[in-house]
Amino acid sequence: MTMPARRRSRIAQGLWCAGGLVAFGCAVLGAILPLIPTVPFLLLAALCFARSSERWERWFHGTRLYREVLQDYVSKREMTVRAKLRLMVPVSAMIFVAMAFVPLLWVRGVMFCVWLGHVWYSR
Repeated sequence: MTMPARRRSRIAQGLWCAGGLVAFGCAVLGAILPLIPTVPFLLLAALCFARSSERWERWFHGTRLYREVLQDYVSKREMTVRAKLRLMVPVSAMIFVAMAFVPLLWVRGVMFCVWLGHVWYSR
């Protein structure tokens, strides 16, 4: 015997949808500006749209940003080289620019180690 699906109230659906739209807007900004991360906001938007309604979830899965950044990961559990480069290049650039402005050598060393960890984890 299966349990009936629990229906969310319209208010809850509206709040999940609003959260999804805000997160998706931040992801779009992250795709344009290298200072804002894209993927965490896309993951948050996916969660929110999945909880809001099937219509909004279908819309989200049809967006170009989702298809380019997350679709391969969701379907194959791996990222394309192009997607990895889209993530790694801006982060690497930000780290190296920050390293240029830090006067302390040990802080630069820590930042370089963070960058190495980023590259190793993203391989």
